[in-house]
Amino acid sequence: MDAPALPLAIRKPGPMRSSQIVPLVVATALFMENTDATVIATALPAIARSLGEDPIALKLALTSYLVSLAIFIPIRGWMADRYGARTVFRAALVVFMAGSLACAASNTLVGFVAARFLQGVGGAMMVPVGRLVILRSVPKSELVSALAYLTIPALIGPIMGPPLGGLITTTLDWRWIFLINIPIGIAGLVLATVFFENIREPERPALDVAGFLLSGLGLAALMLGIASSGRHLLPDGVSWGCLAAGIALLALYFRHSRNVANPVIRLSLLRYATFRAAVTGGSLFRIGTGAIPFLLPLMLQVGFGLDPLQSGLITFAAAAGALLIKIIGPRILRAYGFRRVMLVNAVVAAGFLAVNGLFTAQTPHGIIVAILLVGGCVRSLQFTCVNAIAYADLEPRDMSAATSLASVAQQLSLSLGVSFGALALEGAAAWHGRTEIAAQDFQPAFFAVALISVLSVFAFRRLSGDAGAEVSGQRRGTATATAPLP
Repeated sequence: MDAPALPLAIRKPGPMRSSQIVPLVVATALFMENTDATVIATALPAIARSLGEDPIALKLALTSYLVSLAIFIPIRGWMADRYGARTVFRAALVVFMAGSLACAASNTLVGFVAARFLQGVGGAMMVPVGRLVILRSVPKSELVSALAYLTIPALIGPIMGPPLGGLITTTLDWRWIFLINIPIGIAGLVLATVFFENIREPERPALDVAGFLLSGLGLAALMLGIASSGRHLLPDGVSWGCLAAGIALLALYFRHSRNVANPVIRLSLLRYATFRAAVTGGSLFRIGTGAIPFLLPLMLQVGFGLDPLQSGLITFAAAAGALLIKIIGPRILRAYGFRRVMLVNAVVAAGFLAVNGLFTAQTPHGIIVAILLVGGCVRSLQFTCVNAIAYADLEPRDMSAATSLASVAQQLSLSLGVSFGALALEGAAAWHGRTEIAAQDFQPAFFAVALISVLSVFAFRRLSGDAGAEVSGQRRGTATATAPLP
């Protein structure tokens, strides 16, 4: 998945060995998290059968993890400054491993969803705090090569995840997907204890406890209401009550955030046009694309009858396409600028998303792989644009708060993508008078989420023609970008 860069100042150079060891430890945690997220998508039908649930009900397992990330990401910096980066990183590894064990031991949908939420608590702290350790301990002269270690697992993890998940699910048992996290996590604990400094800030603002509770409970209630709608996962009254409570709590948070000096999520940053376009347009775009990890494996396995390994060997192509575009993405931006690229590419990417709905069981797998590969390329280009332009006009002092807000929006939009994709799938089945999903139900579902994705053009078209020119390198006299292009 895409992640906003975290531009923070370097406080204290560490020993030279930090340039190699620290990034590798953090990269291992990132690889574990990214691989886990893609592996589970391939295994969802098998997990559903094991738990005796409808595959669509497993949307709660995907959304609970993403919502957990959204809730706890905003306080990651405060936690590291208060208790020390090494302490928080190790605690995050323990929580993530505990969540993994709980997932493997789950025998009910409720238990599995709760375990995934616990995993998300660890994930929210694990990689961001690890990145903070790198930025504050590695010498500036070694920073570029150190951060390069993080790029590799971020790109390779999603490529390996689907085939690995399919292999484990087909030959062993889906529970091993989570058990393999344990030895990796233990190794990370040992290495972090030996090589990480317990960096913390001597001065820090007080935690906005009221804001954290309002935003966290509001987001959790809102997403539970959305995700539980359909298939009667919860009584209708409870789902609507969660929706109403979530909206009310978030409205209270909006009022609260305007009256405190350091709100946990700084909504005032949306006054910057480029940041606002990145958050609003990027969220709409991700709602559409966020449905892919949920809909595509279900279509291949439940709709077309493929086994998990066959499914994984097809779906990995989308992540491989994302890796390919990293080479030429910055050149495209320099040639055409953010606004033009984002407007055209949003339409193209939504088109490739809609084409997924045209696949049938008779479609040659080579054609499916080719379309997924190109679709992954254009989606990755859009994410590169959104992540980069978000920080084009921000002051350095706003970067950390902006990263938190952008990360929250990203996780929520991905969660909404899963929920809306599931609702569209259920609606298509109901339209045909069925309670069980079939292959023909996926076409309207993919068309629906593609429509949501293309609506992002209305946010991007409000940008000026030279928006983010210094970042893209388009502005005359700018030799290199001044903000990262992930």
